[in-house]
Amino acid sequence: MSKFKAWISAARLRTLPLSVSGIIVGASLGNRQQILELTEYSESKYDGLISFVNHGVWGLSLFWLAILTTIGFQVLSNFANDYGDGLKGTDDKREGEKRLIASGIILPKQMKHAMVLTTVITLGVAIALIYKAFGREDIMLSLLFFSLGVASVVAAIKYTVGKNAYGYSGLGDVFVFLFFGVISVLGSYFIFTHNIQWELILPATCIGLLSMAVLNLNNMRDFENDARHNKRTMVVKIGMKKAKIYHYSLLIIAMLSAFIYTLLHYRSPEQFIYSIAFIPLLLNMKAVYYNKEPRLMDSELKKVALSTFLFAILFSLLH
Repeated sequence: MSKFKAWISAARLRTLPLSVSGIIVGASLGNRQQILELTEYSESKYDGLISFVNHGVWGLSLFWLAILTTIGFQVLSNFANDYGDGLKGTDDKREGEKRLIASGIILPKQMKHAMVLTTVITLGVAIALIYKAFGREDIMLSLLFFSLGVASVVAAIKYTVGKNAYGYSGLGDVFVFLFFGVISVLGSYFIFTHNIQWELILPATCIGLLSMAVLNLNNMRDFENDARHNKRTMVVKIGMKKAKIYHYSLLIIAMLSAFIYTLLHYRSPEQFIYSIAFIPLLLNMKAVYYNKEPRLMDSELKKVALSTFLFAILFSLLH
């Protein structure tokens, strides 16, 4: 494997669609809310058109900065996971994608340098995003969002790195829900509108729980290996049988959260078009129920991750 391909593999590009799903949902809802306000308060059609064009340019740049920031945090997390698990020996016999530290293709020192570089670049993009969203006027909001950026860096690294890595104590699920769901959806909505609506917790919950389901599948796949290396994931703590019930609960509550939000903002039946993305989730529940070989969960992991991404796109089109 060439060095270039090795770093692409370490970045684990297949995880990126899931990581940006919350941004797509939150940004689309926030952008639509801004457009409605512009239309409502414009004094003339001409003023409304000018405001709409200006907002479009601003909103598009804001959206892509948010996407790039999230991708940066995800790649950092993937590098850190490879680094942390590799040093602890957890990846020595792991199923799924090859880990680069464990295989010796990338040295720990090289991965550490990549983590530092990724952190600097991502925080730089995050600062540009914050400045674009709040300018110089809202210093407190800028500081708050920069603090969230720093917290994201710490969370990405501490998942597997260090003696007190929270991924080794069963807290990974909580952090995935918070960062992939709540912060991702509500945060991206806020940078567009500078306010929060209570019902947004429903789509945030949906994305957060679906992301937890992906992590749960990952942990079910690695159940035996993690148990051998004392990585106390939720699956290791509660056992495979209860982990399956936990998995069904995550998917069902996620789907119900989306349906409830749509009913609260119902305009037409077309709004439920995102239900197409739930079909693979139902098939996933069946596959998990009948699964006897944890290592076969890898293909199911991809199915739920891509279904979440599809849901985010379809949900955003008509809400």
